Amino acid sequence: MYRKITRFLEEWKNSAYRKPLIVQGTRQVGKTYSILEFGRNHYENVAYFNFERNKKLKEVFDDDISPDYLIPLLSHILGQTIVKEKTLIVFDEVQICERALTSLKYFCEEAPEYHIIVAGSLLGVAVNREEFSFPVGKVDMKTMYPMDIEEFLIAMGQEDLTKKIRNCYKSESPMPSVLHDSAMQCYRQYLVVGGMPECVLQFAQTGDYILIRNIQTTILANYLDDMSKYNQQNEIKKTRLTYNNITVQLSKKNTRFQYKLIKLGGRAREFENAIEWLCLSGIVSQVHKVERPHKPLDNNKDIDAFKIYVSDLGLLCAKKELVAGDVLYMSDALEYFKGGMSENYVNLHLTMNGYTTYYWESDRGAEVDFVIQCDGEIIPVEVKSADNTQAKSLKVYIETYKPKYAVKLSAKNFGFSDGKKIIPLYAVFVL
Repeated sequence: MYRKITRFLEEWKNSAYRKPLIVQGTRQVGKTYSILEFGRNHYENVAYFNFERNKKLKEVFDDDISPDYLIPLLSHILGQTIVKEKTLIVFDEVQICERALTSLKYFCEEAPEYHIIVAGSLLGVAVNREEFSFPVGKVDMKTMYPMDIEEFLIAMGQEDLTKKIRNCYKSESPMPSVLHDSAMQCYRQYLVVGGMPECVLQFAQTGDYILIRNIQTTILANYLDDMSKYNQQNEIKKTRLTYNNITVQLSKKNTRFQYKLIKLGGRAREFENAIEWLCLSGIVSQVHKVERPHKPLDNNKDIDAFKIYVSDLGLLCAKKELVAGDVLYMSDALEYFKGGMSENYVNLHLTMNGYTTYYWESDRGAEVDFVIQCDGEIIPVEVKSADNTQAKSLKVYIETYKPKYAVKLSAKNFGFSDGKKIIPLYAVFVL
């Protein structure tokens, strides 16, 4: 299946300033597959080493981690010659071997002619440990996410539809109603299936939501296992409790995160380490409130007020045990969860596109779902799960701060009105 990271990898390979590359992301987002597929298509051979499968591989890095020592040894283990610029070296699940990650510094300084990519599912957690020697300034970094809705549409054989979406966005003209309805249906399918490649592939082949749910349940179980395997003993229970509660809080009318909803009398000092672990692992992301939407946004954030969103919509639906039909037809039974689900979807896509997201709230309770910096401008982004045209909070923001324009994402067709770009939810990838 087509993945956008391929373009990034091609640019990395051809760059005169190329350094060893670290690809990080949660489990099952397709890191290994994408890297190996890229290697097969752009190199004469791939030297692949997995530290999780081969426990003894870690011993190779116990003594000397210079390239002159490692390359002959790794070639011997693999049974093939590693050739400069013609072999792609891949270290997978590198978080298991700290010295393998440290060795990248020496590959950068002493042997830049070797092309090397390392991947890890919990690198954010690993490098946060005090004993971890991270090769600061000696590596390139790329975070990989689940498939976005454009990749999902292409996998579903709808590449022409993605081109039409981009054209309508550029021209600010509405989609033909039949295509708009079809794209909205695909958006709702994406909410159920999510962007985990195995789920998307199976859905493209079978259209079976029950089969997809079984895969999602397995992935969720793996996440819980990681919370035990790669966490401090006294934090395991709190991390699981926090993670389980995040989806509950997304079901509330006010999706701002509240510690007291995790546990009666819960406080920040009790759960902040658990939240940090979940964020570093990539399983969730934290969106802070910005008190004044002025540059730089990070200087104006309220560190005590935030929302938390999960990394994949399909996993969110699976965790809440939602029936596919309720999401596909946006059942009234979902009540406030529709709003939280749409917010989560938009935040994920804005993050994939490189934005750091914040939300804004006035003293009187007006709230704009997201505030981003785009082309030097501070832009408010309002999200509606249906075609509701009421956006009172966005109006308050516009009157107060007078942005160059605002963005409203909903089930409505493309358009531009009163300084607002009206964009359908299925088109969020164009931002």
